[in-house]
Amino acid sequence: MDNLWIASLEPADRKRLEPHLHETAFTQGQMLYDAGEAVDEVWFPMSGVVSLMTVLPEDRMVETAAIGREGLVGVTCGPMNARASSRAIAQIEGAAACCPADVFSDALARSEAMRVALSKFTEGLFAQVQQTAACNAQHRLDERLARWLLTLHDRADGARFNLTQADIAGMLGVRRATVSEVGTDLEGRKLVKRGRGWVEILDRPALEDAACGCYQSMRGVLKDLGVPRPKAPAI
Repeated sequence: MDNLWIASLEPADRKRLEPHLHETAFTQGQMLYDAGEAVDEVWFPMSGVVSLMTVLPEDRMVETAAIGREGLVGVTCGPMNARASSRAIAQIEGAAACCPADVFSDALARSEAMRVALSKFTEGLFAQVQQTAACNAQHRLDERLARWLLTLHDRADGARFNLTQADIAGMLGVRRATVSEVGTDLEGRKLVKRGRGWVEILDRPALEDAACGCYQSMRGVLKDLGVPRPKAPAI
């Protein structure tokens, strides 16, 4: 199983889910569910990255968390029958193993170990949301962009992502012109390379040095929780 959260479960708990899983591909920009909608499926990404977006007035939005193959999407809004409080959008195309929400809820009710595993994941996700909010308020955009690119790289299949300036601006909640300036700076320092609709990480260690401390702080939180941590592919 390419999803690390499912792979970390006890064999008996995996067997509760596996007969009900079906693979679903998602494309970049696809909305898995919107804020206010009932969530009827749990998504376990096997590749790609899903962003949780907080929707602001006038349909503006900003990313508050990113989830890849280390986790699951669709159970962080409350009980299984709750309506979503955020919008889930595919940031990088990929595929997920999907399970009906009622089946997942029943499996949780039958397994304390699975409930503990979910609690650890949601605690780590909540910490990511808090860290992202503080980061957006306090840190320079170049530091934030470096942190965000590292977060994507950890969850992606390679060092090159299909991203436009508009995509990045939307995720970070800033203007496209500002993203262009900061991107030019990172490119001039040979940390990244950019083209029309894509960004490639060239120097991972240097990009980590350029990022704010939020990136390493979140890695530490996940390590302390003992939850699966995504690992960036070699460049």
